[in-house]
Amino acid sequence: MPIYNKLVRDLIPEIISNNGSTMSIRKLDEEEYRKELRVKLNEETEEYLSAKSDVEALEELADVLELLYALSESHGFTPEQLEEVRKVKIIST
Repeated sequence: MPIYNKLVRDLIPEIISNNGSTMSIRKLDEEEYRKELRVKLNEETEEYLSAKSDVEALEELADVLELLYALSESHGFTPEQLEEVRKVKIIST
């Protein structure tokens, strides 16, 4: 069985199980989770930078945004709070 040491979205293990496959998962502690989110953010940013079309770029940006929301939550803030800070920064520049 192949080994993938990767951060996965919540429903992926359920989808794999529903397809009849087996897997082993481990829930990360907060520090490990944040570290893996940062690794994934780097991967998704690289994929965005390598995008060959506007549609592909948009899809990668959606992945980056999802990671930014997860990172803000890992720091104790909601996506809405992140958005408010973004708006304030735009207005003040």
